[in-house]
Amino acid sequence: MTSTTRQRSNVARPATFFGRVRAAWRGVGLRLLGMGIGTVVAVGALVAMQLPLLHPAAAVTVNVGSLPLHATVQHPHWPSQGEAAIVIPQLGVTQSTSSALLPIASLTKMMTAYVVLAKLPLQLGQTGPCLVVNAADVSAFQSMKSSYQSSVAVAAGERLCEADLLRGLLVHSASNYAAMLANLAWGSQNAFIAQMNAVATALGMVGTHYSDVSGYRATNVSTASDQGRLAAILMANPVFAADVNNTSVVLPVAGRVSSYTPFVGSFGVIGVKSGRTQAAGGCDVMATMMTYEGRPTLVIAVVLNQRGGDLLGPAGVAAIALTQSVTPVSIVAIVHRNTVIGRVQWAGKETALVVRRGLQLRPAWAPLGSGSATYSYKVALDHFSRPLRPGASVGSLTVRSGNKTHTRVVAVRDAIGPATLWQDLR
Repeated sequence: MTSTTRQRSNVARPATFFGRVRAAWRGVGLRLLGMGIGTVVAVGALVAMQLPLLHPAAAVTVNVGSLPLHATVQHPHWPSQGEAAIVIPQLGVTQSTSSALLPIASLTKMMTAYVVLAKLPLQLGQTGPCLVVNAADVSAFQSMKSSYQSSVAVAAGERLCEADLLRGLLVHSASNYAAMLANLAWGSQNAFIAQMNAVATALGMVGTHYSDVSGYRATNVSTASDQGRLAAILMANPVFAADVNNTSVVLPVAGRVSSYTPFVGSFGVIGVKSGRTQAAGGCDVMATMMTYEGRPTLVIAVVLNQRGGDLLGPAGVAAIALTQSVTPVSIVAIVHRNTVIGRVQWAGKETALVVRRGLQLRPAWAPLGSGSATYSYKVALDHFSRPLRPGASVGSLTVRSGNKTHTRVVAVRDAIGPATLWQDLR
């Protein structure tokens, strides 16, 4: 029995040794596993504490001031003959009866003034460069006078500066001053005419072509809307706007000469330019100011090819009737679909906030007797907590006009959201 017991004891000892080794390794593994889990938990806690810093809240900026509008004028008093247009640059209005190309007579001189002021800019009170009238200038005046072109008297040796020439050009429509301005600014009339056409192309006046600097030729053609847009640009120039708002002007030799622009100084008319020839009929570009939404708003009315009487009379009557038909309550203001009303920034990304569906602010909404289609609006935005897909709703636009309220969904134009954790950590 002793021998047998000893043999069993010799067999069991190796098994017990390896078991102890395995148990020891299991202990090491469990300790390592515990350390790994602890490390992961600690790192996770640390990351969780930093997530607010890794994902800053969205910084939202919404446009303030005027809600972006496009507007149309309801039932304007279009003339029964010729062509006409209304331009209200601040409201994005350009309406016309047609896009027909017609002779424009002395409306050409608006582009003459534009090209001169672009080459030789003036500030109010400045005279600009000067010239001395020569024999050729006197001969040109006499020729124009004999052909019944509008002009002003000049004398050899007379000194005329840019400011004088512009006043005579714009107030009394002096064609001889147009020629002298062309020579002063560009050295020759041919070079000046080429520049006039280049500028017309650059301004998008696709229906406009000039063949002289004064408009005497019937081949000076344009559209009513082109002339309205040009006038709106020019009226932003203080020198031009001051010149055309004169009923008369005093010139060095000619003395006091009157404006040919109908109704300037009356009925709120502040310019701009008129013209007449047998080919063009009576033409008038008329500027007035209207108060819209509490802000001064420029209104340009253009009439072309008016007939009857002295031509300018019918043109002025048609222009003033068209002008007076444009009132705040005649305007339908439109917020188009996808109009951008602000921007949202999130974690270094940015996209536009847009109106998902358009709306109209009709004049009938104006409070009765208010004389103005006043409106107010506000934008309410949601809290951004998740990535947003293109077109995702993020809030609302509420517009109130009179006793009417309209609400539209505000959405993001593009996808936006915080960076992923991997993007933050790498």
